Amino acid sequence: MALALHKLYMNQKMASHPDRKTRLQAQFKPWQLNGMIENRDFEMTFGDKVHFTIKGDPSTHYEIVKCFFSEEDSVQTMKVGSFDTSKPAGSQLYINRSADLWGPYFTEQPQSQCNKPCGPGNRKSKLDGKPPCCYNCVPCTEGEISNTTDVQSCIRCTEYEKSNKEKNSCIPKNIDFLSYKDTLGVTLTSITVICSIICAVILGIFIKYRETPIVRANNRYLSCLLLISLMLCFLCTLLFIGRPTQICCLLRQVTFGVVFTISVSSVLAKTLTVIIAFNATKPGSKLKKYVGTKLSIILVIVCSLGESIISIVWLASNPPFSETDFFSDPYNIILQCNEGSGSSFFCIIGYIGTLALLSFIAAFLAKDFPDRFNEAKNITFSMLGFCSVWGAFVPAYLSSKGSRMVAVEIFAILSSSAGLLGCIFIPKCYIIFLRPELNTKDNLVRKQYK
Repeated sequence: MALALHKLYMNQKMASHPDRKTRLQAQFKPWQLNGMIENRDFEMTFGDKVHFTIKGDPSTHYEIVKCFFSEEDSVQTMKVGSFDTSKPAGSQLYINRSADLWGPYFTEQPQSQCNKPCGPGNRKSKLDGKPPCCYNCVPCTEGEISNTTDVQSCIRCTEYEKSNKEKNSCIPKNIDFLSYKDTLGVTLTSITVICSIICAVILGIFIKYRETPIVRANNRYLSCLLLISLMLCFLCTLLFIGRPTQICCLLRQVTFGVVFTISVSSVLAKTLTVIIAFNATKPGSKLKKYVGTKLSIILVIVCSLGESIISIVWLASNPPFSETDFFSDPYNIILQCNEGSGSSFFCIIGYIGTLALLSFIAAFLAKDFPDRFNEAKNITFSMLGFCSVWGAFVPAYLSSKGSRMVAVEIFAILSSSAGLLGCIFIPKCYIIFLRPELNTKDNLVRKQYK
């Protein structure tokens, strides 16, 4: 205080107070004196340095002293360190580690807490009935982090981020959708293109050999319609691959449903044609007027119309839409198509499944007909595989999400379509190219009456 007053007194201008008496009578404001005290350094007459901070607080200096009993059982003290706030941060505390700090009972520094500090990626969990310094270190949960030690609670990452492996930093989530660049996407796309080309080749073969008995005997018009619809079934899977857009979400399920219904209803029509044609050969049968392509085409149109109505109602009431799902998967942002009405989607699947079941029953009943009508046997196996695939599809679809859900549906479409293509048309191509002697009218008539 005295030094501050002295400096303030000496700073008075001689011009304002030329004589000593006037200067002595000068009065100072409190804030002027306070300004002189703040951030002052001076040395006392006996050598100690005094420092005031910028806030006017004096510096403090402590000596760290160890107390112990001597051999004479008297209390002795020994200086082992110091703490000085006037020194720079990081060097204020000094410990003389060469001194005998802990006595003969400790070989190393004793633990002053119940447990070690909780590092980044963990939080403190208080123990019941224990002091506050006793706690457990609990790892942060998925989507939460801690980047300092001894935190009470973890910090949640944003919806666009996830926690890293160490749980000490937030990193961007992966974008999850079935891409053409992914290995799975490339594989499914390749299978789709190959199967579509096979369909187109078989269609060309059937058109070229349309007048041969093996093609004419099994309703060549329905066979061509079935081949075209199967090719479209393969190609519609391309709507499921790539970043989901609003147009793709609107089209992919209804396109699949209508095209697949045409395929299955064509199989049902072919099976009923076999049954009607066989029974029409019996004397006095009234089914002769139903033999031909007219009934088959009407059946395909009616069945497809039912699926189209379901699709139109779905699109008009609660249509599918593209959405970004942040919460289903803690590691990924899922870009997907929300089906809007799950019941409508399963109505489409159920409608196709009903037609497939009817085709299987009809083909099973006709499988023992004469060899000329042996296409029923092939249809039986194809429908059995079809029903098995889509029966397994439902639980697999409901238990998956993201790109895996899309891949499950694509696999079901490709495998069931390939089953129809392989069971119904590959045997005919085998006869056309490798057993042409069987592709004659005389051979078919002979088999009919064998």
